[in-house]
Amino acid sequence: MQSENSIYEVAIIGGGISGTALLYSLSNYTNINRIVLIEKNPEVALVNSHKTSNSQTLHFGDIETNYSWVKAQKVNDSASLVKNYILRNDPQEKTYSKYHKMVLAIGKDQTEELRARYKEFKSLFPDLKLLEKEEIELIEPNLVKYRSPEEEIIALFTEEGYTIDFQKLAQSFLQKSVENSQKSIDLMMETKVKSLKKEGELYQIQTDREVIAAKVVVFTAGAYSLMFAKSLGYGKDYTLLSVAGNFYLAPGVLNGKVYTVQLKEIPFAAIHGDAEVHDSSQTRFGPTATVSLLLERRNYASIFAYLKTAGFSLNAFISFFNILSEKAILKYMVKNFLYDIPFIGKRLFLKEVQKIVPSLQLSELQLAKGYGGIRPQIVNLKTKRLEFGEAKLIGENILFNITPSPGASTCLQNAEDDTEKIISFLGQEYIFDKNRFLNDLGDERSSVAQIT
Repeated sequence: MQSENSIYEVAIIGGGISGTALLYSLSNYTNINRIVLIEKNPEVALVNSHKTSNSQTLHFGDIETNYSWVKAQKVNDSASLVKNYILRNDPQEKTYSKYHKMVLAIGKDQTEELRARYKEFKSLFPDLKLLEKEEIELIEPNLVKYRSPEEEIIALFTEEGYTIDFQKLAQSFLQKSVENSQKSIDLMMETKVKSLKKEGELYQIQTDREVIAAKVVVFTAGAYSLMFAKSLGYGKDYTLLSVAGNFYLAPGVLNGKVYTVQLKEIPFAAIHGDAEVHDSSQTRFGPTATVSLLLERRNYASIFAYLKTAGFSLNAFISFFNILSEKAILKYMVKNFLYDIPFIGKRLFLKEVQKIVPSLQLSELQLAKGYGGIRPQIVNLKTKRLEFGEAKLIGENILFNITPSPGASTCLQNAEDDTEKIISFLGQEYIFDKNRFLNDLGDERSSVAQIT
């Protein structure tokens, strides 16, 4: 029988940006005393949270044209927590760089769409400006250089653009969790979770080192979260469509971030250009998107985990067929597959990049080797369609975070939500000081009471 002192109140499995944000919330704003963070890698945030695996963008919903007004409002609130954290805790800007950003509309249809969007969204984003071609040229001259005079372009623009090294942000969360802490916080790095089971009131977590007991378990392990959920009987109606993204690097042809209007009927991000987080002499273009049989980029052993997670039932095959045979998605996937073919791929991708920077030459564009990550797309086996947004499964004293939406930008909002749920799991003697959490992050909701 395990003694009470050997039992963790909460075990967090996965030390990316989501796991470390949750650890920060639990350690600083609750009376939970025994927490363990389990991470299979030697450091935190080495997979999708690493700066080479994502576009390093803090998404607010102002230039993301696939967001509805309601979603943009929600994402703006969530991203503002991260923005306020870095501004208050990183005065030397080690975790981020601030750049302007814009979404570029090309041609009559897109410009009309963007003008209408500006009218709808300007109340939500007061700093957002509508720029005509001449104004765009003053800020991003390479967007106009060599472009046909007859081609109509406009842009929505804001100075509030943040490029974040999410690994360094995760390290900051970790440091803020353990420094001067009077609590028992254990970090189990280079530790792989093999399996887990529920025995009575506790979860027994089998690692490659030892068995750990915890009252509450939270998975923040990306696509792997669904695999473990299924092992406990949760998420049986879901499977994963893994999408791998690549990036290309070019000289610093952009002064900030330039997004393009989201393609209708396509759930994947449209190609955009970003200045590197601490190196404006480089511009990154992407991402491309191709279907993958991996749960983790460049980890070919993860194909077995993907096959186990996907569970190739008849419903899974029908769902994949329905999704990938849709005309718009099929065309998009074929085009992105061609981008990965040597010699012709870069030439085809250049045509897409030249929609943003017409003057860019083939010799200036290079595949960013080692860049890009896996974005798991949730497939509902009942509807046989993709499900967008955050994917979270809630079980008996256990949470499975699969795909935060949109990515790392909502990490502190997810941490707030999960902290509330964990407190409800543990019982009335536990408290989440949500008022102080929100006050420390400069949130207008900081007049609420404690969560018990």
